[in-house]
Amino acid sequence: MSDTQTLIENRPPTVAALFLERVAATPDAEAYRYPVPPASGQGPDDWKSLNWAQTAERVYAIAAGLIELGVQPEQRVALASSTRLEWILADLGIMCAGAATTTVYPQTNADESAFILADSESRVLIAEDAVQLAKAQEKLGELPALTHVVVIDPAGVESSDSVLTLTELEARGAARLEKDPDLVRERVGAITKDQLATLIYTSGTTGRPKGVRLPHDNWSYMAKAIAATGLVGADDVQYLWLPLAHVFGKVLTSGQIEVGHVTAVDGRVDKIIENLPVVQPTYMAAVPRIFEKVYNGVAAKARAGGGAKYKIFQWAAEVAREYAKAAQDNFRRTGTASAPFALSAKHKVADALVYAKIREAFGGNLRACVSGSAALSPEIGYFFSGAGIHILEGYGLTESSAASFVNPGEAYRTGTVGKPLPGTEVRIADDGEILLRGPGIMEGYHGLPEKTAEVLEADGWFHTGDIGELSPDGYLRITDRKKDLIKTSGGKYIAPAEVEGQFKAVCPYVSNILVHGADRNFCTALIALDEVSILGWAEENGLGGKPYAEVVAAPETVAMVEAYVKQLNEGLQRWQTIKKFRLLPRDLDVEHGEITPSLKLKRPVVEREYKHLIDEMYAGAREA
Repeated sequence: MSDTQTLIENRPPTVAALFLERVAATPDAEAYRYPVPPASGQGPDDWKSLNWAQTAERVYAIAAGLIELGVQPEQRVALASSTRLEWILADLGIMCAGAATTTVYPQTNADESAFILADSESRVLIAEDAVQLAKAQEKLGELPALTHVVVIDPAGVESSDSVLTLTELEARGAARLEKDPDLVRERVGAITKDQLATLIYTSGTTGRPKGVRLPHDNWSYMAKAIAATGLVGADDVQYLWLPLAHVFGKVLTSGQIEVGHVTAVDGRVDKIIENLPVVQPTYMAAVPRIFEKVYNGVAAKARAGGGAKYKIFQWAAEVAREYAKAAQDNFRRTGTASAPFALSAKHKVADALVYAKIREAFGGNLRACVSGSAALSPEIGYFFSGAGIHILEGYGLTESSAASFVNPGEAYRTGTVGKPLPGTEVRIADDGEILLRGPGIMEGYHGLPEKTAEVLEADGWFHTGDIGELSPDGYLRITDRKKDLIKTSGGKYIAPAEVEGQFKAVCPYVSNILVHGADRNFCTALIALDEVSILGWAEENGLGGKPYAEVVAAPETVAMVEAYVKQLNEGLQRWQTIKKFRLLPRDLDVEHGEITPSLKLKRPVVEREYKHLIDEMYAGAREA
C-alpha cells in the first residue's frame, strides 16, 4: 500500500478530531488572519492573528455554549453569515459539539431562508447581524424547531432568553468548561464517521433547493486527500474570500486544518484588490468570474492608456498564450516547462512590460490559484499561465464535497480540470456523463429518497449531470452540463458554455453571456456588459456621463459588441455561430436570482426573464 493510500485509509473519522490533532501538534503556529476596520472608519484595516491554541479556546467555548443550549449530536445549527473568521470558528464549534452545520447564504431572502431552516429542522441559528436576525424573526411562526438565535455582530440587536450574542454564547461555554473541562473532547471522541456534519442546500435553478447530506467522513477524507496532492504545504498563506456557505469555500477549511498553514479570511469581494498586496498569499481559490474581471480590467486599463499601450498589451497577451501552450506541451513531453528560445526572449520583454505588474497586483508571492465552480475560458487560463499566475482548475459538486478533481501542480493542463483526488474513482457513461464514486460522495438528499435514487446508484456511483472526456493519462475535460446541451432544429449539438467562454476571452467588456438555440435553426445570445469597463469605454467614445442602461442601448455600443461577435464567429463551426444578440439593460445578479451566490448562470431564470428579447431575435425567422 502506498503512503498516500495509507494516509487516506487510516484517516480519523472527523475533521473535529483532525482539529484537536492540529492544535496539539502546532499550538503556537499562526492559524488565521482577519481584518479589523479602523474605529474611525477611515484608512486601511488592521490585520490581526489567532494561533491554533487561541483558535481552539474560542472553538471549544462555542461548542460548549451550544451544548449548554441543549444541542444534541447530529442536530442542525444553521449559519447565515458572510465569510469571516467567526464563520470558521462557529462551524468548528458546531462540529466539535457533534452537531451538524446548515449553511445559509447571507443573500438568501426570508422565504428561502425559512424553508432551509424548517426543512433542516435547525435548532439554533448563528446569524451575522441584525439583518439576518430579522429574516428569521419575520418567519418564526414557520420554525417550530428553532429555539435560539446567536448573533455575531451585536449592533442594533437586543439580547433575550432566545437571542444572544456570540460573545455571550462563548462566555456560557467557557463557564461550562470550567466545571466540565473534558466536555468537548468527549463529544468529539463520540462522533462516528457516518454522523451528519454538514447540510448544504444547492441553489436550485427551478423549485426549492435540495439539502445535500455530507457526513463527517467526507470532510476527513477531503482533508487527507488535499494534503496527499502535495499542492499546499505548511508554509503556505491562503487568502480565503469565497462564500463559506458554498461547498468550495467549506472544503478549503478542512484542507487547511490537516496541512496547518495560515489562512487570511475576508469575504468582502470589494476588498480583494486592496487585500492582495497586504496578505501576499501564496495560493488562493477563486471562481472564473474573478479572473475574467481581472483580465478585462487589465485590458481596459491598457486601452485607456492610448493606442500604443493597448497594442503592447495585445501583443503581450498573445505571447503569454503562446508561451503557456508551448511550456505545457514541453512539460508533457519532457517534464520541463520551457519554450523555444525566440518565444522565451519575447516572453522576457513582455514580462517586464506587462506580466510583472499583474503578479504584483496579486501580492507578488502567488504560487498558484485554484479555480472551480464553473468553466474557465482556456484563452483566459493560458493568458494568466503565461503571465506567471498559474491557475489550477478543479472540479466537483456539492454532492461530492467540492473537490473530486484538481490539476496536479506543475503538470497542470489549461482547459482540463486535472486528475481525480486520491481515493476517488471516475468513469464516463455511454452518453458522455461523468460518474464519480468515493469517500467524498454525499449520503443523499435530505428527506428526498426518490431524488437521491435518481442520481446515486446502489453501488455508490454518482451521476454528476456533467458531460466530459478523459484523456488516456487521466485528465478530465468538462464539455458541458448534460441538461444545458443545446440541440438545434437541424440536429446539431452545441455546448453553450464552450461558446460563452470563448466570447469572454475575445470581448473585454462582457460580464455575462447566455447562448440560446435549443430547437431553433440558429443560435442567439443575451449579453450583459461589465459596468466599470463599459463606462470607461463610453468616456472615450462620446458617451461619457450617460447611465449604464443608455450606454448599452447606444448604437455605438451595439456596433462595438457586434465586431467582437464577428470575431468569435470566425473561430466557430457554422452551426455554433451567433446570428443575433441583444445587450441586456443591466448586469445579471444574485439579487434577481439570475446567478447563484457562487456566480453560476441560472439559465432557466434568465431565459424566462428575457423571453421577450429571445422571441424578438427569432421573430420572422424560418424555423426548421
